[in-house]
Amino acid sequence: MPVFLRVLCVLLLSTWAATAAARPPAPSQGAPDASLEPVLAGEFALQAGELEEATRWYLQAARQTPDDAGLAERAARIAMLADDDASAAKALVLWRQRAPQSLAMRSTEATLALRKGERRQARKQLESLLRDPDPRGWRFALVALAGASREPDAVAQVLGSLVSAGAIPNQIEAWQEFGRLALRMERPALTKQIVDEVVRRFPSEPRVALLHANQLSQAGKREEAMALLQGVEPQAARDAELRAALAYSYDSMGEPAAAAKVLAVGPQDTNTYGLRASLLAKQHDEAALTALYDELKADAASPDPQRRLLLGKMAEYLERYQEAVDWYRGVPGGPARSEARLRAANALFKLDRKQEAYDTVHALQGDADADDDARRDAYVLEAELRQEQGDDAGELDAFARGLAAYPDDNALLYARGLAWERRDDIARAEADLRKILVTEPESVAALNALGYTLADRTTRYKEALALIERARTADPDNPAIIDSYGWVLYRMGRNRDALVQLRRAWSLAKDAEIGAHLAEVLWVSGQQDEARHYAGEARGSDPDNRALQRIKEKYGL
Repeated sequence: MPVFLRVLCVLLLSTWAATAAARPPAPSQGAPDASLEPVLAGEFALQAGELEEATRWYLQAARQTPDDAGLAERAARIAMLADDDASAAKALVLWRQRAPQSLAMRSTEATLALRKGERRQARKQLESLLRDPDPRGWRFALVALAGASREPDAVAQVLGSLVSAGAIPNQIEAWQEFGRLALRMERPALTKQIVDEVVRRFPSEPRVALLHANQLSQAGKREEAMALLQGVEPQAARDAELRAALAYSYDSMGEPAAAAKVLAVGPQDTNTYGLRASLLAKQHDEAALTALYDELKADAASPDPQRRLLLGKMAEYLERYQEAVDWYRGVPGGPARSEARLRAANALFKLDRKQEAYDTVHALQGDADADDDARRDAYVLEAELRQEQGDDAGELDAFARGLAAYPDDNALLYARGLAWERRDDIARAEADLRKILVTEPESVAALNALGYTLADRTTRYKEALALIERARTADPDNPAIIDSYGWVLYRMGRNRDALVQLRRAWSLAKDAEIGAHLAEVLWVSGQQDEARHYAGEARGSDPDNRALQRIKEKYGL
């Protein structure tokens, strides 16, 4: 199952709806304003994941309220999300009439034009945004291009023509963002065109060198890219922000050692040490991590909770579990104390002092002075430890006791739902996830988890799509949700549409699950070489991923 991000999001009625609801009833009828009915119907349809119905109702509401630009905007956005270009165009007519100078409206018009293949019209609208006196204009042009990701060829062609025409403002931030868009689209020629222009305009700017290096790396010119990054190092030594950006660039190119080296220059704090430690752990450089650990130990006499927590994590990674326990137990108090107690239990478990580990989590579970989140997390940790021990009954008992202490706690229900799914007990997994949706109807995590489970493990694709649509409405740029959306489209036989979504998800997050899904859809679509490429990249980040194991068994990828 993908990494479901726990983002809590509530869909509210539009401002207009709230205002309309407060109006007194019409004297002649003694009833609420009838124009509110389509708004409520549209909202109910939206919350049910029925985007086509929601589009129809919101378009009706927009037509019934001629002075409300907000309703026309909402109708257009829902129609775009539903891929209903015809209704989006109708809503845009209303929106344009009511707010003709709106940057958001003009941006949406450009996106729709790209989606409909009207490249000349899209370019004209984008040029208007880029040359708008409002300094935010270029950002809306960028949003328009990103929003048309289902038509990557059109986006690339129009963006290239804008660059050639010199339409992008002479601001380094703007050029950087358009360059990053081209990088995410994996369009080497377009990226080179943009980067060449950025280098010409801002030749001495170190941030341009970072963008240029990323472009060269994507083009396979690794040595040139590394040389550029090395050239930035002297300037980065005097600029903390640039130093962090340089380290990120090194890490994205698969050079965590160089990233850690860059971060080691200049003033250090607990956050910097933590980043260096994670980079060294990422490359499995135990010698360097041990040296850093010893350096930090020498300066750990004062009871700094965060520093001791970090030392405990480093000792745990180095498999010095007793030292980790000692550091965790030395955290004196504050917000770090609860995390330290949980991690101490995990370290004790690794020392094969399992009963002591369980005693530690039980003590936290019963500690009335600890905050509720920490006590709840102690039940989740116990369940994880029981699972690792192979104690299925103990895992379920930990969840049962946790839910007895915190009835219908959504975090516990979510964790247990994933445990049921792992056991192939889809009915119980569904029951727990649906229970979350009773008290938290717009839980993005639960909607996405349930929708993906139904898409992946059943043939209830229409139901799965409705759940995922609800999550997508609340958080349209979440890569885990985009992945789920692409996966359910694939399961429904819509391979071309699935590829568009899965490519977008991969551009946002190089997650092994997403890569496995993209590889499978490419393979069955006859694009075997590209499928092997993505499977290989995904396997490099998480070789034990279940989705990767599945495509290896099915297709030999």
